[in-house]
Amino acid sequence: MLDTLIIGGGAAGLSCALILGSGLKKPFAEGKEVAIITHQKTSHLQNALFNNVLGLKPGTLGKDILTEGTQHLKNLYPEVSQIDNEKVTEISKTSRGFVVTTNKNNYNTKRVVVAVGYTSLISIKGLEDFIEPHPKAAIEKDRVWLKNTDHLIEENLYVAGTLAGWRSQFAIASGSGAHVATDILTLWNNGKQTKIHDKI
Repeated sequence: MLDTLIIGGGAAGLSCALILGSGLKKPFAEGKEVAIITHQKTSHLQNALFNNVLGLKPGTLGKDILTEGTQHLKNLYPEVSQIDNEKVTEISKTSRGFVVTTNKNNYNTKRVVVAVGYTSLISIKGLEDFIEPHPKAAIEKDRVWLKNTDHLIEENLYVAGTLAGWRSQFAIASGSGAHVATDILTLWNNGKQTKIHDKI
């Protein structure tokens, strides 16, 4: 049984995983298991070029961020399990949390973070009741969001990034993933507001 399973290896999903990974060595996180399904084929980062993002060298390619992001996670926080080459097909509620079904396996987890793209092609069974037209995208783009309050769809089911209703801007999607991670860290820490920073 995982504590948290993140679905999606784009900006929001990787940001969430990095922050949770950085918290796993804290006493309040003892015994917590985190995994990320790093599906990236539909990420908008595949075709992105960044010139206007603080901290990124102008000319940075989104496809490089995807590759470097998973390596960064593996190098610094290997405790976060990376599940490659699988695509989620269904999320089902159970008495203990959720079962996340992929094209290859089933995963039992206490909580889920959905951090996939916001196209109307989303096809994960179990999320249909939460899908609505995206409030911050042009109507002709046919984008959707999962209706939520402060990233929480329902108890222990989170959404991050553009699918949470945010605009398709790299810094915003990354920040959304970080937001969800700090909410989960706060839960782990018995409700004490928690964030993780490294210092020199």
